[in-house]
Amino acid sequence: MMPPKQSYLRRRVLSFKYAFSGIAAFLYTEPHARIHALATVLVIALSSWCRISASQWIAIVIVTGMVWITEMLNTIIEKMMDHLSPEYHPRVKWIKDVAAGAVLIAALVAVVTGAVVFLPYFIK
Repeated sequence: MMPPKQSYLRRRVLSFKYAFSGIAAFLYTEPHARIHALATVLVIALSSWCRISASQWIAIVIVTGMVWITEMLNTIIEKMMDHLSPEYHPRVKWIKDVAAGAVLIAALVAVVTGAVVFLPYFIK
């Protein structure tokens, strides 16, 4: 017997529930997520303290989101590769290294953006 079909609204609500569950799982299980969370709080506090402009806020939000997204995708890739190939394999290492490299690039872009936005406030 098939389960009763859920309404469109119920399916949308559940999709948000599952997404928030994934974010929570990421935050509670991944040490890098907690580092990113702390960095995000500090950047938001610094942005508020410096009273950055709307365009600067947009830049900060975009690069912060980019770091979070790449870190989450990196975690997904690492977990999938560990599941599919528990033993060492050079191609799996390559995949995981490239995914980690994407996070590093995102973080470096965020640091450069932060320097461009915040240094003028401290040089004055």
